[in-house]
Amino acid sequence: MGVLYCVSLVLLCVLDAASATAEWDYGGVPLWIDRFLGEPSVLSLRGRIDRAWFRANNPEACPQECECPIQWPTALYCDHRGLANIPDSLPGRAEYLFLQGNNISSLSSVLANITELRWLILDHNQLQSDKLDRAALQNQTQLCYLFANHNHLTSVPSDLPAGLKQLRLAHNQISSIGPGVLQNLNDLTLLLLQGNRLKTITKGDLKGLFSLILLDLSGNLFSSVPKHLPPSVQQLYLSNNSLSGLHDDSFARFLDLRYLRLSNCSLHSRDIHLQAFNLTSLVELDLSYNRLTTTPMVPTTLQHLYLEANQIREFNVSSFCREVGRQSYSRMKILRLDGNKMSPQQLPPDWGLCLRVLHTMYI
Repeated sequence: MGVLYCVSLVLLCVLDAASATAEWDYGGVPLWIDRFLGEPSVLSLRGRIDRAWFRANNPEACPQECECPIQWPTALYCDHRGLANIPDSLPGRAEYLFLQGNNISSLSSVLANITELRWLILDHNQLQSDKLDRAALQNQTQLCYLFANHNHLTSVPSDLPAGLKQLRLAHNQISSIGPGVLQNLNDLTLLLLQGNRLKTITKGDLKGLFSLILLDLSGNLFSSVPKHLPPSVQQLYLSNNSLSGLHDDSFARFLDLRYLRLSNCSLHSRDIHLQAFNLTSLVELDLSYNRLTTTPMVPTTLQHLYLEANQIREFNVSSFCREVGRQSYSRMKILRLDGNKMSPQQLPPDWGLCLRVLHTMYI
């Protein structure tokens, strides 16, 4: 089997402004909508509709600061208006409230007048923890999505509705979560906390998150893999932390961990235990942009491994296959080794027998 050389040309299409992408990234995870449930567009209506025409043809009440498209009668688009406060007289029919891109610093009791909210989008505002009215969200029993990325929060809000499914608090100044703050969120499946100032996760911080699937802790101040993480997590993102090493039990508590991101964590080969990734459930592992000098030991069931931009000089077949035989081989499909200190000529002669189902190798 010959070595497969892959040259990828990436064409970046720059739209109107790069900032537009940042404004609508919703914490870096796409916001999928269900048209069958009548969920509205997640894009701003600025410049896309004639406000006068809609106001003339929409019999429903609509705050002057917002747009209320007739095709989504339960959606209010109050985004990018320079608002310092949430508009008064919000209609009781509101289920989807878009308030991103304003200057809102507090959540007031105005929200208590509407009890059917399903989405509350507050990204790119000026929210401060000490200005959040604890009663503002208590009555929102229907609230599923709460987004407050890119604000000035220093702690996770308390008294959150028990029915939340997604909580996105990326790129704030959060330094603590607080024991029991999230314990009633049994239905929460996604929690974004990347780009904050967390140093540790205490025993009670994430207690009760029995349904959590995706947890993003990237870009914080962790020096080791946090303990006391929910065992239900299937996607764990820890990139851009300065980790001192990985132990044999760093990820042992997870029942079905599938996607693990550890890029740019200052990891050295000598500080990674041989059994650190001994997880048969693992599908994808990202160790790019570290300081590895040799290929790490990974399970034979792993399918995608990203090791680009390290200092790898040595390729060990035993990292991928404990033994090579008719039924003993790696299920690896994509392997990235580009940006290291080795060439294709340095691959051992039996690598192809081990990586026999490999689809693409970058080297």
